[in-house]
Amino acid sequence: MKQEEPLVVATVSNSIGLITLNNPLKQNALSSDLIRDLCAALESMQSDEVRVVILRAPAGSKVFSAGHDIRELPTNGRDPLTYNDPLRLLVRTIEHFPSPVIAMVEGSVWGGACELVMSCDLIIASLDSTFAITTAKMGVPYNISGIQNFLSTGGMPLCKEMLFTAQPLGVERLLARGIVSHAVPPEKLEAVTLELAGKIAKNSPLVISLLKEELRLLSISHNLGPETFERVQAMRRQIYDSDDYQEGIRSFFERRAPDFHGR
Repeated sequence: MKQEEPLVVATVSNSIGLITLNNPLKQNALSSDLIRDLCAALESMQSDEVRVVILRAPAGSKVFSAGHDIRELPTNGRDPLTYNDPLRLLVRTIEHFPSPVIAMVEGSVWGGACELVMSCDLIIASLDSTFAITTAKMGVPYNISGIQNFLSTGGMPLCKEMLFTAQPLGVERLLARGIVSHAVPPEKLEAVTLELAGKIAKNSPLVISLLKEELRLLSISHNLGPETFERVQAMRRQIYDSDDYQEGIRSFFERRAPDFHGR
């Protein structure tokens, strides 16, 4: 019996992790199985101390992801999008992943996949990519934390237009709002993304991890409690005591590129 293809393909090279959604027959719909494998790939890359992760669909894809696997939504009146929904777990996994996650978008992005992409730290997209949040068209009551993610990323006017119309928007609209970092021709998408990931990977992974956590906390709260503030301060002190901190200072005075090891 022929072995089925994996739902995601994960590789690591030069401290850069590459995760490819690999279920084209279902347009990379975010099924519980695909999300489970995607979270497992991220967990493995965290253990391997990968410095940057790139999330993509196979080259040439017309659909990056069709969003929630509609076949898995309940039909018995139960809330379909709870705290324990697989997509919520995936979004939290990306948000708490210690290294930057870059969404490399080619093709159309639908529904919950928009939130997946927008939960990534950076988005690099092809010029012909489109984004649509179709919950109003599907009659699906999107949950409040998901709406908050859209709102904090896209801002109120764009968020309302995407939610109310349920129509695809071209990447230029998201680029103008600063949601997408770069929009490039499809043939340059991989090269531009890898170049950006390479620049990030050369920097101190300890500092990058701290910056990501600080930005996450600041994005969800303007008033940090004493415990959270002290936790961040402890993270900062760990960096000051690290070998990487000494290496960064040393390399500056020696006029050479630093060689960080995350220690």
